[in-house]
Amino acid sequence: MLLSGLRALALVAVAAILSPQPQIQAAILVSSATGTPPAVLTIEGLGKGVAPLDGPWQFHLGDDPTWATPGINDATGQNGWEQLTADAPWGTQGHPGYTGYAWYRRQLNISPAPGASPDVTLLIPAIDDVYELFWNGAPVGQLGSFPPRLDVQFGIPPQTYRLGPARIGVLAVRVFKLPSMSVDDGSAGGFEGLPLAGSQEGIGTQKDALNFRWLRGRQFIFGLTSLYGLASILSFIAWLRDRKQRLLFWMAAYTFMPVLELVLGGMRLPVSGMWLTFAIQTSIAVRELCQWFLLIYLLQLDRHTKLMRAVQTAACVGVLVGALDGALAFAFHFNWPAVPIQIADAILTAIILPLELVPILLVIYAIRQRQQLDSARWLVAAAALLNGTWYSFGNIVDQGIRFTHWTLGTRMKAPLFTLFGNSISVQILLRVLLFLSIVYAVIRYSIANQRRQNNLEREFQNARELQQILVPETLPAIPGFTLTSAYRPAQEVGGDFFQIIPLEGALHGATLIVLGDVSGKGLQAAMTVSLIVGAVRTLAKFAPQPAQMLAEINQRLHGRLQGGFATCITVLLNPDGSCIVASAGHPAPFLNQRELDLPGALPLGLDLGATYQQVPLHLREGDHFSLYTDGLLEARNQSGELYGFERLEVLFGTRPSASRASEEAVAFGQEDDVTVLTLTRLAVGQQPVTLLSAPILAGS
Repeated sequence: MLLSGLRALALVAVAAILSPQPQIQAAILVSSATGTPPAVLTIEGLGKGVAPLDGPWQFHLGDDPTWATPGINDATGQNGWEQLTADAPWGTQGHPGYTGYAWYRRQLNISPAPGASPDVTLLIPAIDDVYELFWNGAPVGQLGSFPPRLDVQFGIPPQTYRLGPARIGVLAVRVFKLPSMSVDDGSAGGFEGLPLAGSQEGIGTQKDALNFRWLRGRQFIFGLTSLYGLASILSFIAWLRDRKQRLLFWMAAYTFMPVLELVLGGMRLPVSGMWLTFAIQTSIAVRELCQWFLLIYLLQLDRHTKLMRAVQTAACVGVLVGALDGALAFAFHFNWPAVPIQIADAILTAIILPLELVPILLVIYAIRQRQQLDSARWLVAAAALLNGTWYSFGNIVDQGIRFTHWTLGTRMKAPLFTLFGNSISVQILLRVLLFLSIVYAVIRYSIANQRRQNNLEREFQNARELQQILVPETLPAIPGFTLTSAYRPAQEVGGDFFQIIPLEGALHGATLIVLGDVSGKGLQAAMTVSLIVGAVRTLAKFAPQPAQMLAEINQRLHGRLQGGFATCITVLLNPDGSCIVASAGHPAPFLNQRELDLPGALPLGLDLGATYQQVPLHLREGDHFSLYTDGLLEARNQSGELYGFERLEVLFGTRPSASRASEEAVAFGQEDDVTVLTLTRLAVGQQPVTLLSAPILAGS
């Protein structure tokens, strides 16, 4: 598979002669005893037109620098010389599968038309693979480089060379053909089309006509590839807007690869064929893996862990083997023996060919899993199955074709019809079908995903509005205390909560403070918060004692959190500074710079029979009492270091307001919701103060 694809790009059909032709005669010199002398091609009256250098050329296998000189004996039948034509490669003229050096020679007698320039220019179509031109023994041009530093240029336009004013002489062509690889049928070698001779103006016109014909015959491929490129750009932009949509990423990558392959192998770049071969083989391998992952996400197979691991392994192997197969071209550059290279190519090809069946296997796997897919995705699956089967089978039957002589692969690649000079084959039609089906499926997917995103955003908006209702906008004054609060969620919707409820009845004048943290984040956490806050406000009327309240909330949450839990701390605070504290797995509050020693207890929602203990406490004048959630303790800086208890002790030792404490966590590196409440005991007669820091919601 190494070089055959690129070599096919070099087969350029010679256009019909566009201008009036000079008179051409082929004269045979008188026979001699040493064989049949070569024919002399006489071109009379060469003006602004061109003349094909047709007829029999002298041909010799091997290499000898003296064969460039005009005076050697190149008679047919002598010294290994024979006659071939230049309108077909030597592989179809008795030398199938021959690789290495060979020479062509043609005796020319060119007479210009009256008043025309005596200068003669040559137009050389593709010659397989490296060549050098000599006119009367003097070099006049070369394409590529010969061993021992072999280099080739594939698929480039016809080349022009100036012979000068000489009218009679011998045109000699030295040729080197690369060794045959796995899909070479042995028919290539040497001239792929007739060279032309003419004036500089006539040759220029003819070259323009050939280039136009080439461009006209590629317009369908250019148009299809442009659509691939547009789809790649749009998919990439859509993926940048939402990086979680991996389908869009693989769509962008897959549709970009045909553009890259066209640039590398279809734009007639005048670059080293060795590097070009390596780049194209590697890009083909990358294109294949992009198609695999695109199908995986289209067919919703990404949740099948074993399948994903298998495809990832196959992708790594495919890219590595494809790159190694392309890298074999460099072995020719360094003049390595052909047989080991051909063996290596056969081994690598044997690994690559089964990987071409992966798209087929993915579709079959999706069918067996009975994936519930819409019609657009199944259309992609059907198109991928047809395209992959045709492509893979065509490559398989082409292997070793010069030994099997199978013609099925050739018939599979033959055009079905021609449209405006563009040959349309089954493979091209299947590529179009696959492209259209993928684009259609991705559009359907994007529309459906946008609808889901809009619905989810509406749900989050509702949750944000709900949470803003649950987070107190104003706080009641607590007699005998200065109260500060701050709430900073890490995401659009947080899991922290707090409530400050003045009590009535027998506990008139007392205040119930509840602060907690629900596991998880987002919409589910917000729903749990709403459930807890509703329970707290109800229980505050008939079960205000902290331990009893926690037990009641625990019973209401048990079995309703889907494996989650909530930590909580409750404080029953009296105006004289006496209070009762109970905790359900929540971080202990700080009194001044000292963390309170509270008995351990399970978080809410885990154990239906969990019990909680109360701890009495008395706050004296000037005492600073701080409650917080673990988002403050677990803030993490860029180096991964936690805020920790030591910093927490120092922070609360400075008697900060809730706002300053929360800002400390945000500045250090907030990762979770942060809620802080502080209470400072006032002197007798001082008026209570309440400072509420408005919640700064993420995304607002």
